[in-house]
Amino acid sequence: MLRRVQQYIRTQQLLSPAARVLVCVSGGADSVALLDVLQRGGYDCIVAHCNFHLRGEESDRDETFVRHIAAQRGVALHVASFDTTTYAADRHTSIEVAARELRYRWFEQLAREQHCTAIAVAHHQNDQAETVLLNLLRGSGLRGLAGMRAKSVNPVTSSEPMIIRPMLCTTHDYIIHYLRDIRHLTWVEDSTNADTSIRRNGIRAWLNMRSKGEIENICATADYMQGYADRQDGLQTRARALVELYEQLKNYQPKDIEAIYEAMQRGESGKRFALNGATAVVKKHELELQIS
Repeated sequence: MLRRVQQYIRTQQLLSPAARVLVCVSGGADSVALLDVLQRGGYDCIVAHCNFHLRGEESDRDETFVRHIAAQRGVALHVASFDTTTYAADRHTSIEVAARELRYRWFEQLAREQHCTAIAVAHHQNDQAETVLLNLLRGSGLRGLAGMRAKSVNPVTSSEPMIIRPMLCTTHDYIIHYLRDIRHLTWVEDSTNADTSIRRNGIRAWLNMRSKGEIENICATADYMQGYADRQDGLQTRARALVELYEQLKNYQPKDIEAIYEAMQRGESGKRFALNGATAVVKKHELELQIS
């Protein structure tokens, strides 16, 4: 897990070494794993926890748990307590939207106060697949099918520090395996996640019956959609570069576009990749096709 996330952070250029990062920790498995991996990776972590007071004693239990984690790990902790119900009523919006606005506004303010270079959230590949499927059910264009980015501006304020998602390279099942079987760490469960009358939870339950490969395929599709959307919008991004490399090689059925792209970025001259009916050879930062 540590190697996988570290590599993802490097390839997606999410953090510089030893950077100070605000880590959003709810107490659930995903955010506990995020904090553990970032700390082990040598980053200067500041923990942020939101108590929305929506689940009674369970909300306070989560806060107590996160306070314990922060103290145990010796990291600075900041807790915000919100009257989410009143905020939603005053603005005639849903509880979900209210909680989203409250936390992301506070994350931005706190990250600036603490001189953090980024705000890390624990979205993973299951969350990405949920987002894509939810957008598909609602009806969506290219951007909706692209899902979440590894790095983006704050979704509520549209400003920096950037929101980063270092766990988009792994699935929820692997996170649980990492916590339970490798690191022997505990977490708390949100009881509302079992309520499948909530559309996102229903999609989550359906995805839980799908294989790791199927979830990864949805996420890979989202990555390609990001590239096509960026090309359409004239943005020069890594996602666009991968899509354009794929378009160049698609007739030869390339198996690992990312490996070829990374070899080109590193200028690994002479490195060869076997394709269907051709060989791709890296020439400095370019690619030469040798047809069989």
